[in-house]
Amino acid sequence: MPSRLRKASPAVVFVVLMGIVSLFADMTHEGARSIYGAYLPLLGASATALGFATGFGECIGYALRLATGIIADKTKHYWGMTMLGYGVNMVAIPFLALVPENGWFWACLLIILERTGKAVRQPAKNTLLSFAATRVGVGKAFAVQEFLDQIGAFLGPVFLFGILWFKSDAEPRTAYALCFTALGIPALLTMAWLFLARRRFPDPGHFEEAGARQNSGANRSGFLLYIFGIMFFALGFVDFPLITLHVSRQNVIQGDALPLLYALAMLADAFAALLFGWLYDRFRFKTLIFSGLMAAFFPIFVFCSASLGSILVGVALWGIGMGAQESILKAAVVTLTSKEKRSTNFGIFESCFGLSWFLGSWLMGWLYDMQPTYLAAFSVAAQLCALPLYLGVSMKNRP
Repeated sequence: MPSRLRKASPAVVFVVLMGIVSLFADMTHEGARSIYGAYLPLLGASATALGFATGFGECIGYALRLATGIIADKTKHYWGMTMLGYGVNMVAIPFLALVPENGWFWACLLIILERTGKAVRQPAKNTLLSFAATRVGVGKAFAVQEFLDQIGAFLGPVFLFGILWFKSDAEPRTAYALCFTALGIPALLTMAWLFLARRRFPDPGHFEEAGARQNSGANRSGFLLYIFGIMFFALGFVDFPLITLHVSRQNVIQGDALPLLYALAMLADAFAALLFGWLYDRFRFKTLIFSGLMAAFFPIFVFCSASLGSILVGVALWGIGMGAQESILKAAVVTLTSKEKRSTNFGIFESCFGLSWFLGSWLMGWLYDMQPTYLAAFSVAAQLCALPLYLGVSMKNRP
């Protein structure tokens, strides 16, 4: 462990260690995600099938979190569930290299398995992080986590771009299979850093005193409003494989450069998370309105223009939306809930988010097959519907 990290406060050390775990984990699964849109059609998948598969994977990955969140709160086995989930998460992706020709169905099953692993770990992992976040600053802690997370999500696609460039003369399916095999390296590093964090901090719960925050009636009603808000946001948030599919069909960017497009989105995500995390600790729920307004119009830039510049702007705005989703949306759950029920509430939050994302992804895949502008109109409208609900949460939780 670096000497500067050893000298930092224990809560900061824990946040950074879990951030490094997320860095390598995202390098693995976000690297894979950057080529799903190009890989699945090679295996015979249509746009509707792609939208259904990725959306259903997200639905399973989020819907199960309600159950895993409740289990984590009941058993208090936060570390056990975190490690089990990461193990499943990291094993599934390298196995995508073994999918045979026309085996898109088996690839979809592995994608769903990978998302299932994330469902097992996510409420427990977020709860572990939230204990330290109460010492560091809720917005800042989740922002640092998301920043390191997205640096990994940036490096993963760049790593795959290097492989695809080096193997540019190979048959496409063979080259993509090599990419999934290579992602086994950051997968192993993920597990190594996770074991280190577990050994160094066997009981992160001591960072936050029991009963330090109790919910009020306003917080309970505010949490319900918040859930409806994030459901509208998720309903209209386009899954990235549909973006790569569109860009590939428009011949704006060559296939071997598509991972770089996702890398741009992840870089925007990382720095947006730091900004919005700092803003959240200062302005709380008003930050949700600002970030939602910034991100809502990305589909217009991506799906209503064949210009490279317009698509790049849209992808950057998509990354800002992801930065908000993975940082301040989680920070808001901590603000609205108590320590004792936090995994359960993380599970409710993420299950509702995933259900809406699945329905939206499936619907938008169908709309795209009819006309890309239909997808864009639906996406913008759904995201804008979330903003009045965020405003209601802000009004119910004034200092």
